[in-house]
Amino acid sequence: MADAFDDENENEQTYTMNEYMEKLEAEELEADLVLGGDEGKECTYPNGYMKRQAIFSCLTCVPNGSAGVCTACSLVCHDGHEMVELWTKRKFRCDCGNSKFGEVSCKLCPIKDSENADNSYNHNFKGSYCTCGRPYPDPEAEEQVEMIQCCICEDWFHENHLGLDSVNEIPRDEEDEPLYDEYICQECSLNCSFLDLYPASVWATPKQKNDTAPSGKEENSLKTGKSPYACPEQNVINSSSIHSEHETALIEKDSVHGENMEKTSDLAIPEEHSLDRASSLKCILGVDVNIKSHVLGKKMSMFLSKGWRDLLCRCRTCYEFYSGKGIDYLIDKEDSLQEYEKMAKEKREEKLQQQEGDAMKFINTLDHVRKIEIMSGINDMANELKSFMESVGTSRTITSDDVRGVFENLAKKRQRFQYAHVVVICLSGTTSSLQRRSYNCMFWAL
Repeated sequence: MADAFDDENENEQTYTMNEYMEKLEAEELEADLVLGGDEGKECTYPNGYMKRQAIFSCLTCVPNGSAGVCTACSLVCHDGHEMVELWTKRKFRCDCGNSKFGEVSCKLCPIKDSENADNSYNHNFKGSYCTCGRPYPDPEAEEQVEMIQCCICEDWFHENHLGLDSVNEIPRDEEDEPLYDEYICQECSLNCSFLDLYPASVWATPKQKNDTAPSGKEENSLKTGKSPYACPEQNVINSSSIHSEHETALIEKDSVHGENMEKTSDLAIPEEHSLDRASSLKCILGVDVNIKSHVLGKKMSMFLSKGWRDLLCRCRTCYEFYSGKGIDYLIDKEDSLQEYEKMAKEKREEKLQQQEGDAMKFINTLDHVRKIEIMSGINDMANELKSFMESVGTSRTITSDDVRGVFENLAKKRQRFQYAHVVVICLSGTTSSLQRRSYNCMFWAL
C-alpha cells in the first residue's frame, strides 16, 4: 500500500505556488469569457433572442440535438445529463422545457413557447463538428487537431479540413500565434464574396518567413490595395478612403440634423431607426454590391484581419444587402466575440469588487471582539504558511503531501489550544465569557 502511494506521488503533477495561482486565475477567466460573465442563476429565456450567449445541448433529454439550453438550465435542470458545450451562439433563445423536451419542464422558467422558431441548429448540437462530422475531443484520434470557428455558421473546423493546400497557409506569426481575427469557412464564403470588393487591409496574410519582403502578386496587392483573393478585373477601393468616406457622410448628416453622432466604427445598423441613419451614408464601394458580388462568387477559406468589421460599408444599399443574406449582424458591434469577452471581463471585475465589498460589509457588522478573533485566526494561518514556505525554500515545488502537512500542524495547534482552554476553565471558574469566547473563536478560525 505504501509503495502504491509513493508511485502515485511520483506521477502527480506539481506546481510552484505562483504557477498554481496563475493556473487557477486562468481557468476562472476562461470560464467567465465563455459564459459571458453569466453566473448561471436565472434562465435567459425572458431576455428573448440574445445577441450572444453560452449554449449547451442536452443529449439525454433531446438525443437528436435539436435544442439548446442556457447556462443556468444546464446547471439546474440538466445536472448529471450528457451535455455538449457549444461555446457561444448568436440570436438564440433558451429551449429548456419546451415541446422538444416532452414532459420535462424547466425548473427556472416553466412558462415558455412550444418552440423558438428563430433559433438555428447545426450538427454541433449532436456533438459533431467540421466537414468530417467527428466529435471533439475525438476519442479515436491519436492527436487532437486544433479547430477554428467560422464567424458566420459558427461551426468548428479542423485546421487540416479548411480546404487549404497546407496548414502553413493559415496566417500565423513566428510563435505560431494567429494573425487573423476571424475566419469564414468555404461554404459561408459564397455569402461573403462581397468582401472581394474591399482592400487588402481586410485580409490577414501569412507572416513572411525570415522577414523577407513580399514579391510578385503579393507585393502588387499591397501597393494597389487589392485583395489577395480578388479577381484581376475587379474594382476595389483604397483602405485609407474608407473611414474618411464614412466620416464625411456623418458630418454632412450632423450639419442637417444638428446632432452629434458616433463614429462609424461604433455604428450598429440593426438597432432601431438605424435604416434611416444608413440612408444618409454614402456608399464607399462605388459599385452595386448586389450585382458585383454575384460575379465574384467563389468558394474559399477567408481569414480576416483585426477590425475588419469596422471597414464594412454601412450605406442603405449595403445594409439591405447584408439583411437579405442574413448577415446584418456583421455590422453590429455587440455581435463580435471581442465585444462579448469585453463584456465578460467587465462583469468579472464588478463581481470581484462586489465580493471584496461584501467581505468588508460582513466584517463591519461584527463587534470588536469578533473582529479580533477572526484576525487572530488569519494571523495564525499566515504564520504557519510563512514558516512552511521558509522551510521549503523557493526552488522546490509544493506537493499535496506538503499541503496536508500544513493543515495537520494547524490541527495539532488547535488541539493544544482546546486542551489549554479546558484547563483554564477548570482552574478558574471566574474566567470571563469574553475570554472563553476569544479562545473558542481562535480554535475555529484555525
